[in-house]
Amino acid sequence: MNSILIKFKGTGVAIATPFKTDLSVDFDSIKKMVDFLIKNGINYIVVHGTTGESSTLSEKEKIISRNAFIEANNNRVPLVIGIGSNDTQSLSEYIIKSDLKGFSAILSVTPFYNRPTQNGLYEHFSAISKSSPLPIILYNVPTRTGCNMEPSTSIKLAKNHRNIIGIKEASGDMNQIMKLISNKPDDFLIISGDDDTAYQSVLKGADGVISVAAGCIPKHFSNIINFALENDEDNSKKQYDNIHELLVLLFKEGNPTGLKAALSIKKLCQNQLRLPLVSASNELYSEIKNFLLYKLH
Repeated sequence: MNSILIKFKGTGVAIATPFKTDLSVDFDSIKKMVDFLIKNGINYIVVHGTTGESSTLSEKEKIISRNAFIEANNNRVPLVIGIGSNDTQSLSEYIIKSDLKGFSAILSVTPFYNRPTQNGLYEHFSAISKSSPLPIILYNVPTRTGCNMEPSTSIKLAKNHRNIIGIKEASGDMNQIMKLISNKPDDFLIISGDDDTAYQSVLKGADGVISVAAGCIPKHFSNIINFALENDEDNSKKQYDNIHELLVLLFKEGNPTGLKAALSIKKLCQNQLRLPLVSASNELYSEIKNFLLYKLH
């Protein structure tokens, strides 16, 4: 496996964007969160993914917070930047004009809302491939986008574009994951984007995960994935069973609602989200707090 691919093996974290009470970006918390993740064994960090509420950030905030993550990281682990759109031309132009120094790859989601065909998806990512100075990790998340990129399309992109180096597959469909694993080129990463099935995917041959839950329990989640990478099914499942209840809670009212509740309980950032997302209900907050303080071991 070449050096670029090795960077993205293991546990990646889709990091939240912390906000203050007035909903401005909380730069002090960015530093705190990045330090916490690196100290607890994660392999890389994904900035401005769905978990980072990137759709609610202004362009100025994106640039300033992007730089804050780079500074906080200080070259310790690879950084991936989430950049996606359902307008191919504007996305290509945006990538060309953006200063992406400090990032090792782009994570780009399938076009949302306008529901392209498989051929449309292929042409979209082919255009992005031509525009990008960085390696690209495809991102398939049908529950959010309204379209599913079929394994055959992802494999065709992998074979025809050298800078398309992997896919974050967040369909949660093990059959789809298995088709990707079975048919992928050697130099193409299969990364789980579904916390609940991540360890099973890795045991079957996937290369790791880009996780939400690892944002608040990095050591626990890294252990699960590391055991799976070593093909130690018993220990991987044992560690997973230990946190399964928390995974259910984190996604009960959507993401990053549960995650930000957990981060605030750990005093890593404030429990603030931007509309249309709202903070966790009192009941959910209490359940997450109870798990983190009394059940996690």
